[in-house]
Amino acid sequence: MARDETLRRTTVARHGQQQTPGAVGQLLKMIGIALAVVLVSGGGVAAFVVSDLYGTATADAVELEGQRPVPPDISEFEGGFNLLLMGLDVCEPEYAHLFPGRCDGPDAEGDLNDVNLLVHVSDEPRRITAVSLPRDLMIPFPECTDEDGGTTPASDKRQLNTAYGSGGINCVAATVRELTGQSIDFAASVTFGGVIQITDAIGGVEVCLASPIRDYHTRLDLEAGTQTLQGYLALQFLRTRHGVGDGSDLSRIGNQQQYMANLAKKLISDEVLGNVPVMLRLAHTALSSIQPSSTLTNPMTLVQIGLAVKDVPVEDIVFLQYPTLDDPDNPGRVVPNWDSAQIMWDAIAANQRLEVTHENTENEGVVTQEPPATEEPPTTPPPADETAVALPEDIKGNSAAQQTCSNGRTD
Repeated sequence: MARDETLRRTTVARHGQQQTPGAVGQLLKMIGIALAVVLVSGGGVAAFVVSDLYGTATADAVELEGQRPVPPDISEFEGGFNLLLMGLDVCEPEYAHLFPGRCDGPDAEGDLNDVNLLVHVSDEPRRITAVSLPRDLMIPFPECTDEDGGTTPASDKRQLNTAYGSGGINCVAATVRELTGQSIDFAASVTFGGVIQITDAIGGVEVCLASPIRDYHTRLDLEAGTQTLQGYLALQFLRTRHGVGDGSDLSRIGNQQQYMANLAKKLISDEVLGNVPVMLRLAHTALSSIQPSSTLTNPMTLVQIGLAVKDVPVEDIVFLQYPTLDDPDNPGRVVPNWDSAQIMWDAIAANQRLEVTHENTENEGVVTQEPPATEEPPTTPPPADETAVALPEDIKGNSAAQQTCSNGRTD
């Protein structure tokens, strides 16, 4: 699909204030890290990290249009709340040498929201469900206004990853709200450079490869087995499409969800949460890398989000892929499977455990590994009176408690 010539480049601003280790250390003892999610897709990687809560400069925060008011206590959100996280494929001069042509070649025009993740945090009992929205999803668009006051007219069918170029974070939020019917209470975006910096700040993320990955498109070359990925190598892994499954963007999403699950587990471990120097480094790195909505600039709101998510069991952190069908009008693109999607949203609203019934095939981005027989079960048994909601077979995903490994390819 050709990029719209009206798409513009918006640089994510760098901002932040240094804090004293003593002050931040005391705060960390009280609440720990609030939230960290890394997500990736086509040409971009997104990460949203909130941890330094002592009042950071927020001049570039974005006012979300049409959102419901944020109550003084987020527990008053009826049905829980939603965060929209997006990863931007934009020209970053300091990283141009890693992405030839992005700043001065045929790909230099336009900013793309190649990562789109809608994260739902439920009412009590708290559960987290992260739904990846494919970049190649062809959907209706609302009218969008950019920061200069220009408008992009509504459209019956456009590719999701063009929304940011039509009106920034607000346009992505409005488009996702129209697609899903879900409220967007908080939002944040980050670029390629941001994920490199954040991954380095936490000392890398461990991933599992069931088979080697060779992808000349991203220059990724990894052997099978357990690997710890940092910086640019992590970005290559998150961007690879030709190196996993059937080489499609949908296989890439499955591979990325393995990374997100392992990241979530590391962030709540003593290696990060219990390490004040690492926490300080992560805080300042993240705060210089993200552009938030204005709803994420209130320190008390951030504290409440942190308290709401920090004790969620890993089996109740679930990553899903929005259900799709092949687009009959655009080969290589997909359209929503509205019926399956509605069942998914209803299940999320019911706030019950979610059962992924999809079974991975040889074409998927990951394979599921059973834990060793001698290993203790990683999950906490659900209450006897609680029944899991079985999702339609075409909804792919896994919980953070499951061990998945990249289904690598070398051709």
